[in-house]
Amino acid sequence: MTFPSPHLSRRQMLAASAAVVVAFSAASCTQAESPTPVPTPAGPAPTPSDPWRPVAHLTAEKNWLNDPNGLVYHDGTYHAFYQYNPQGNSWGNMSWGHSTSKDLVHWEQQPVAMEASPEEEIFSGCIVMDKNNASGLGSAETPPMVALYTSAYGKNGALPQGSQAQSVAFSLDNGTTWQKYQGNPVLNLAPTNNNFRDPKITWYEPGRYWVMTTVVADAQVVKLFKSTDLLRWEYLSDFSGVGAQGGLWEVPELLHMDVEDSTAKKWVMLLSINPGGIAGGSGMQYFVGEFDGRRFTAENAAAPGAPLTESQWLDHGADYYAANSISGAPGDKPVLLGWMGNWDYAQDVPTTPWRGSMAIPRELTLVRGAKRLELRSAVAGAARETLDRSGEVKSKNLTVGSSLQDLGQEFRGRTQLIELDMDLKSAREAGVLLRHSSSASETGLRISYNKETGSVRVDRSQAGTSNFSGKFSPFHEVALPSPGSKVHLTILLDSSSVEVFAAGGTAVISDTFFPDWDNTGSSAFSMEGDTDFTVTTRGL
Repeated sequence: MTFPSPHLSRRQMLAASAAVVVAFSAASCTQAESPTPVPTPAGPAPTPSDPWRPVAHLTAEKNWLNDPNGLVYHDGTYHAFYQYNPQGNSWGNMSWGHSTSKDLVHWEQQPVAMEASPEEEIFSGCIVMDKNNASGLGSAETPPMVALYTSAYGKNGALPQGSQAQSVAFSLDNGTTWQKYQGNPVLNLAPTNNNFRDPKITWYEPGRYWVMTTVVADAQVVKLFKSTDLLRWEYLSDFSGVGAQGGLWEVPELLHMDVEDSTAKKWVMLLSINPGGIAGGSGMQYFVGEFDGRRFTAENAAAPGAPLTESQWLDHGADYYAANSISGAPGDKPVLLGWMGNWDYAQDVPTTPWRGSMAIPRELTLVRGAKRLELRSAVAGAARETLDRSGEVKSKNLTVGSSLQDLGQEFRGRTQLIELDMDLKSAREAGVLLRHSSSASETGLRISYNKETGSVRVDRSQAGTSNFSGKFSPFHEVALPSPGSKVHLTILLDSSSVEVFAAGGTAVISDTFFPDWDNTGSSAFSMEGDTDFTVTTRGL
């Protein structure tokens, strides 16, 4: 759970005007019996009066959302809980919002799951299915869905005002209604701490117990605990002293992953940092190493104080934060959902009546890089299948000289899934200009590859409204591991965001931007020479 300011005085701020926890009923969803037809979004669509509403990304119908919490797949339904303000369009009154999906693209918002009170706000956490009822909170016939979350205490709370500790809630009706455990909090520090938060649970099979990762955010420490019943927790160890240290450490998670094309397995620690990310402000780093049931040890990790380029980053854009995996998701790869925001400016973005969205769910693969093991990202399988059924495929081959060439009417659009192949024959740099005006001017979202530097860049400086914050950084780039004259990019363009996957997903840039409604043009460009393009697009 991130606070809207990196300063301690603001981080300790707790809102004091919300209702007590209430149980709600939710509408039921039915499992699709065949891959077609494609389901329609349950929420609002973008309009000229709401031009930046995403089509293929989770948002709330109204009000503020940020970090995803309690991500779980159960009985054919993906559940996404998230930090949500039921009272307004800015951070505060932190509660758990709730949305469900069958395909990770089309989301239906449910009633608020757990709502803030003056005594306790509901900060970030996780959910697991307690299939064997180890907690005793359900029964063999009705095993509970168990949530571990951070209680942020207000006036007259169970702990001193401003302190944070870990608590339990449970559901016996598939996440529709929630009850708080009477023994809360189940995990606290002595003395109490104002920045002890973000529990995430991993099952450790050799020991037959759950492992919880959590943080003391302002000390840049991940604390590990274990439990066999989700209620009583034993301290294991601390993880600290490596990687980027320039801000709060938040939302840690341990993943046990196969190494591609190998029988080896490794442990990966995901860790968000704010500020101090590679693109400025919020970001996500990760570490690869070993976990022996008590202690996680990172291998080939950057030293504290090293250049940020020596750390390993899950995304090189400005808007990817607090991602964690969906518990129980189908398949053998972790499926992540992340917040598409940056605390440098998230509270200032010009959307209304909603503010904040999630990135497209992505699956992770652990691969061997030139110097160390690396994570590779791709659009999650269920989401990609849905996107691939969404619209008519259009393709074009062309050669562009030192100019800007409009791709034509069939490539105009506000939302597209684009596969782009470029062969920079004699050119120094080439790319596409998206969401530009009908005059095909130089204004628009500029995505390019530079052959000399071997880097991909997303430039949003001329892509629309940006005067809402001086910290809305103009561009972001990432160097590819094996640069050359040919490059392939997968580009997911939505109403107010872009996600660019390069080098097989080992280099990703996720950015928000806020273009004019009427700007729907797409062009290809080449600089100082010729480039061969193959562009394939599908409208969303």
